[in-house]
Amino acid sequence: MLKTALITGATSGFGKASAQRFVEAGWRVIATGRRAERLQKLVDELGADKVHPAAFDIRDLGAMDAALSALPDAFKNVDLLINNAGLALGTAPAQQADLEQWNTMIDTNVRALAALTYKMLPSLIERKGGIINISSVAASYPYPGGNVYGATKAFVTQFSLGLRSDLHGTGVRVTSYEPGMTETEFTLVRTKGDQEASDKLYQGANPMSGDDIAQTLLWIANLPPHMNINRIELMPVNQSFSPFQVYRSE
Repeated sequence: MLKTALITGATSGFGKASAQRFVEAGWRVIATGRRAERLQKLVDELGADKVHPAAFDIRDLGAMDAALSALPDAFKNVDLLINNAGLALGTAPAQQADLEQWNTMIDTNVRALAALTYKMLPSLIERKGGIINISSVAASYPYPGGNVYGATKAFVTQFSLGLRSDLHGTGVRVTSYEPGMTETEFTLVRTKGDQEASDKLYQGANPMSGDDIAQTLLWIANLPPHMNINRIELMPVNQSFSPFQVYRSE
């Protein structure tokens, strides 16, 4: 019997690559995102019997409810929720940051993720399914300009561990997935389309790719049902840990 995964943020990056990998592995996918034309390209590529597009802004709870209510019968029984939709905005230190950007990150990375998870829990418990929440190494390792973005990802990690505790005995698996440097549209979004900044960040670093992430997500999803990956942290070999900052007065 085919399993079904609901993947948020499937219009690019981790989400798009995951939709492709999961369908190739025999899953059905509900692909969500704001850009309907990109979701339609996934349908055209992978097949309407394998991908159901749900175009809505993850922050719009009314649209979220409508999309879930409109799922076709073949896609109604969700076995896996991959909370991938999220973003970073801005690189300024906190004292120079844009409050609206902070609010957007909190609304997307925290409130929307929590709301969708809440709405999906009854189905996931019934089917003894799984939840994979996309966190980040920024949840554990702060860096200048990471402020609220890192804090939202720390929420995702702790929320995942809390879900794991609360869902004890239900058979539902929960994973906090914490990747490091991966070349996607992430930095373009963060810098409002600054291709030069994106190229400079990844140049010579041999970063991970969206497909690298997707392959690992599929591995987690296909593990035997008695096994749970609580947390998984990934970095490219060329990324590791920075020294502490030390300010020296004159």
